[in-house]
Amino acid sequence: MDLIEVLPTLHMLRFPVGTACLWRDGGELTLIDSGTAGAAAEIEELLDGELRRIVLTHWHEDHTGSAADLASRHGAEVVAHRLEAPVIRGEAVGAPPVLEEFEIPIRAGVPALPPAPPCRVDREVEDGDVLEFGGGAVVVAAPGHTDGSIAVHLPGPGVLFTGDAVANVGRTSLGVFNTDRARAVESLHRLAALEADTAVFGHGEPVVHGAAAALRAAAAATR
Repeated sequence: MDLIEVLPTLHMLRFPVGTACLWRDGGELTLIDSGTAGAAAEIEELLDGELRRIVLTHWHEDHTGSAADLASRHGAEVVAHRLEAPVIRGEAVGAPPVLEEFEIPIRAGVPALPPAPPCRVDREVEDGDVLEFGGGAVVVAAPGHTDGSIAVHLPGPGVLFTGDAVANVGRTSLGVFNTDRARAVESLHRLAALEADTAVFGHGEPVVHGAAAALRAAAAATR
């Protein structure tokens, strides 16, 4: 795992597949996504305060894998969209992606990941709900990658956590492996309309300054 300081209050944790983010409000910590199963011990080494909540952008195993371990050890509240919650709890099976032709070799190159253990979800959220970190974190529904994918927008500090709705691998673009590409494109355009100076992604490098311009360029190039 690599640790990248994006802002003094924000670190990105980069795993062999995917990322997670750690936001700090004084001594209170919020983890956005949790890496793959087995990453909890590495993440715990970075916790220098109370892990108050874990926000899961969607149910995929590279985002939810270590959530159950961390939540049980630290008593953290687990937050996810209501449509993702049954899959995260292990009560339902998530829909597989509908691959575009160019995505087939990309998917073949992704290593097999351990399944995510079922994890409780303490708070089921909807579009527009506000979470108590970062001066008020707004849940933004971003369906298409999965039915209940969310992004999280911090209007005060101008930070956007996109989950897998957007990627930044070489360039800012629509995320891959979507269940519904048309809805995913709509979500990209919606996120591009937000005011954000900094963006962090489920895959790829953070954009520290000028994130809104990068997102709008990606949206303009995607139909």
